[in-house]
Amino acid sequence: MKTYRIAVIPGDGIGPEVIAEGIKVLNRAAELDATFRFEFVTFPWGCEYYAKHGKMMDDDGMEKLRSFDAIYLGAVGYPGVPDHISLWGLLLRIRKEFDQYVNIRPIQLLDGAPCPLKDASKADIDMLVIRENSEGEYAGAGDWLFKGKPEEVVLQTGVFSRKGTERIIRYAYETARRLNKSLTSVSKGNALNYSMVFWDQVFEEVGREYPDVKTYSYLVDAAAMFMIKQPQRFEVVVTSNLFGDILTDLGAAIAGGLGLAAGANVNPERTYPSMFEPIHGSAPDIAGRGIANPLAAVWSASQLLDFLGQERWGKAVLQAVEQVMVERAALTPDMGGTASTSEVGDRVVTALAALSVAAK
Repeated sequence: MKTYRIAVIPGDGIGPEVIAEGIKVLNRAAELDATFRFEFVTFPWGCEYYAKHGKMMDDDGMEKLRSFDAIYLGAVGYPGVPDHISLWGLLLRIRKEFDQYVNIRPIQLLDGAPCPLKDASKADIDMLVIRENSEGEYAGAGDWLFKGKPEEVVLQTGVFSRKGTERIIRYAYETARRLNKSLTSVSKGNALNYSMVFWDQVFEEVGREYPDVKTYSYLVDAAAMFMIKQPQRFEVVVTSNLFGDILTDLGAAIAGGLGLAAGANVNPERTYPSMFEPIHGSAPDIAGRGIANPLAAVWSASQLLDFLGQERWGKAVLQAVEQVMVERAALTPDMGGTASTSEVGDRVVTALAALSVAAK
């Protein structure tokens, strides 16, 4: 029997509540399959840890994480700890030091999910956004000069290396080819006359190696408009760190809300563990009330299963989520229901078991 070792960082706010339901679903998939199992090791890092120790994680935290097959993260951030400290001390540190340069965000309208777009169908909203995840506008480069003086100047420098830009674009082309879908690049070459002109150039260069992949290229403002008015234009999308961050939240809004938004931070070479997370944030205003929507955490668990080579179960988990939303018997208040976080998780587990029996 294969054992997958998963590092669990429940994090802050509603993180522990939703991650518990994801673990419940993962364990049930393993029980139903019987050829693999999970070993979860939990690390108490986050803002509460920072309040006690003055740091977001152990000094040797990265070394502790290195041996795991994957990382399952809940949420980071809580009032009293500045966002730049919580982000750079844990989430971004893991992404960068483990070279998780591919961020994968599915923007997919599932059966039963609410959609604010008039007349949009499931077929219209089915895109995979591949976001550069290690440099670009979030490289952390820059300077703060003459702080507090009238001549104060702040410089925030985007970093677009040949290596970083080419590898994310190549990954996107490979994904589009494998899925037999079109690939759209989103940039802003008309205004960002160095970084985005370079991005567009690399997209064109790499594309010559993939003549079978149909391509499009949009400015980011036009892309934002088309995502609302004509979302069917997009299948596989590749874009920079900042643009990907913004557009995928817009995508989440049209595909059911942040309660259904999952993300994967992938090191394709598997030199380091990859990390899977719901992207809705820590929502401290509802933490501890048992009403947080766990479906994004469950969807990220589905991505984790796919990454581990258990695609059949990844697909089954997503089907179970759809079934729960269609039934509407167990949904949290944000989706118009009255169920608790754990009740939704229980219903997903029940649906998963039923799907497994039906498939045999």
